[in-house]
Amino acid sequence: MFLAHGMGSLVRAFSTEKLADSDRRDGAPFLLFILSVLGAVFAWFLIDVEFAQQVHNYTFGLLFGAVARVFPVLLLIYSIFLFRSPASIRDSSRFAAGFWLFLATISAFFHIFGGRPQPADVISGGPSEFASAGGLFGWLIGEPSVAVLTVFGAIPVLVILLLVSVLVMTKTAPNQILSRFADFYEFLFGVRPQRKQKPSADWWQEEKENSQAFDNPVIIDQPDAEIETETELPVEELPTEPIGIPEQLEQETEFLAERIIPTGPYQLPSMAILEAGTPVKSSSDQNQRSADAINAVFKEFGVQARVSGFTRGPTVTTYEVELGTGVKVEAVTRLTNNISYAVASSEVRILAPIPGKSAIGIEIPNSDRETVTLGDVLKSKTASQSKHPLTIGVGKDAEGGFVVANLSKMPHLLVAGATGAGKSSFINSMITSVLMRATPAEVRMVLVDPKRVELSIYQGVPHLVTPIITNPKKAAEALQWVVKEMDSRYDDLAQFGFKHIDDFNRAVANDELKLPEGSKRELQPYPYLLVVVDELADLMIVAPRDVEDAIVRITQLARASGIHLVLATQRPSVDVVTGLIKANVPSRMAFSVSSVTDSRVILDGPGAEKLVGQGDALFNPMGSNRSIRVQGAWISEDEVEKVVAHVKSQMEPSYRSDVLQSQSSAVVDSEIGDDLELVLKACELIVNSQFGSTSMLQRKLRVGFAKAGRLMDLLESYRVVGPSEGSKAREVLVKPDDLPQALARLRGENEEEASAQEGD
Repeated sequence: MFLAHGMGSLVRAFSTEKLADSDRRDGAPFLLFILSVLGAVFAWFLIDVEFAQQVHNYTFGLLFGAVARVFPVLLLIYSIFLFRSPASIRDSSRFAAGFWLFLATISAFFHIFGGRPQPADVISGGPSEFASAGGLFGWLIGEPSVAVLTVFGAIPVLVILLLVSVLVMTKTAPNQILSRFADFYEFLFGVRPQRKQKPSADWWQEEKENSQAFDNPVIIDQPDAEIETETELPVEELPTEPIGIPEQLEQETEFLAERIIPTGPYQLPSMAILEAGTPVKSSSDQNQRSADAINAVFKEFGVQARVSGFTRGPTVTTYEVELGTGVKVEAVTRLTNNISYAVASSEVRILAPIPGKSAIGIEIPNSDRETVTLGDVLKSKTASQSKHPLTIGVGKDAEGGFVVANLSKMPHLLVAGATGAGKSSFINSMITSVLMRATPAEVRMVLVDPKRVELSIYQGVPHLVTPIITNPKKAAEALQWVVKEMDSRYDDLAQFGFKHIDDFNRAVANDELKLPEGSKRELQPYPYLLVVVDELADLMIVAPRDVEDAIVRITQLARASGIHLVLATQRPSVDVVTGLIKANVPSRMAFSVSSVTDSRVILDGPGAEKLVGQGDALFNPMGSNRSIRVQGAWISEDEVEKVVAHVKSQMEPSYRSDVLQSQSSAVVDSEIGDDLELVLKACELIVNSQFGSTSMLQRKLRVGFAKAGRLMDLLESYRVVGPSEGSKAREVLVKPDDLPQALARLRGENEEEASAQEGD
């Protein structure tokens, strides 16, 4: 074993993947290596020696015939594969079955064309004829084939069997053959072969047909899901009979005129850009030690329970605990601190019970965590089967299954977590997923990045509606534009008689909408609009009322118009994530937070304070009755740069000119209503005197106590005065020099224009 470990370490020294000592399985590969060396000595170098020739004929030659001449090379390759991919981290049984089937099928060809020797010839004349033909395995497969199908029928069958063995070894499904050839071509020449462009498939119709009553935005793949490559969308026959539209429904929309229209075929980035993650482990020595420690705690405290098994995930391992007859669940849950002490981990989380099982789950972090990459998630079977352009790669769940989500079904998402917990990595994975799967004609984006550094790498991608917004005040204007765009889309849906933007887009793509004669409008499908706010707290500090109102309107109404909002913050407090925002953003993702209070703000319950950070998250999508623990997908900066460079090379961005236009018309807050003049006078009195007193407003404005109190509350909401401090006067937050801007804010006007007019 010392020699075996030394040989294994030498082979793995040339591999980029690191292997823990506990995962080494070097005995069997070293045996195959010794057999390959002995085979080379006897079959190549000493073949002219009578003794060596007899040894070869009675061993490999007897089994595989002439194929045994290349056996040393094949065994050497197979041993290197097992050194680098031991059974502890990768199940190689499928490769082994395909490998030996491949050798046996080749031997069958040598048997048929080598004179078809029979076992009786070995008894009478020795194994030389078998060794020069197909050997025993060649006789077992080739002879029955010829006897039943004749030579002309056996050859095609053996060719098919040979192809099947190659597909089994490479884990390739029949519908993936062309894609695998394309990957091999790209590996050799650095470019992917271009396929003939097909008409755009109306995937929205397929989504509609596949929708169910209890549809869920999240799809979790099985842990043993195979890796798939990109698939083409099916093209259905399109109806040709148009729907007539009355002339009075004609409406000119500026958005349609500026819609991005590709001038040539748009090529999505290749999945080969995204790297693979670390090998998956089914167990480790730590898992057994933790199970023994948990059982020891049960025995020490006299609880009739035991660990019946465990499921290892990328971040945590879930240990299943079965209770004895008459034992309460509370007998285990009250031992949380003792179990944490026994396994030397403060992040122990207990599920009582495991959803769908009559068992208690104890989640304990792994000491050797698995890196989940976005490439593995997007290449999974589930991600490949989901054709919606807003399908994003989330990561892996606690059982190792791939998790993907459809943003259009969420329909809005709140992401929160402490600094360094993995929030920004998730945002990058989400945006990159959209760039990998959607063209600019399908999805447009508005990115708000007050921190100026997180999303700057995406500047200039053709999916953007406007350059990345870094000014919080401009971000508030952009959200107001999204509200206008939502209203415009709903106008079209109402006038043309559709309930969802997908139905409208399908009708446009199928040329079912007929415009009145003389109309200059050119109908184009509306793209999905994805709005990403990377730091909500900065926006809520600068313009809390405007931002909250815009977010609430968007989240309440925008789903049917194809507009979806993703809000991220590292400060999950009630003044940032307000009750109105939470009520209208049903899907939540919580990364590690510092306190149970922050967890309750995000998830309406505890749990996020027990996460271990670095991508570990609790995902609570709309319609789910429980939080899913996931390890978020990781994507490196180099991968993002490659994806961005590819999409930039495909098309130039086409920005909307009206997104950040200043609004000159005054829009008075509905809460102020007819009391605008009183509010303005109250603001002038308080700011000029720098004295915020309700009794002063009663005297100066000659109003009652209730009216004066309401005026003071309105001024507090617009941050003119501070909160109430009992009988003391309120703090005045606006200086006399800033009075024009405060009055403009109350009138609903642009503050900068008001300041300029005051200066003039």
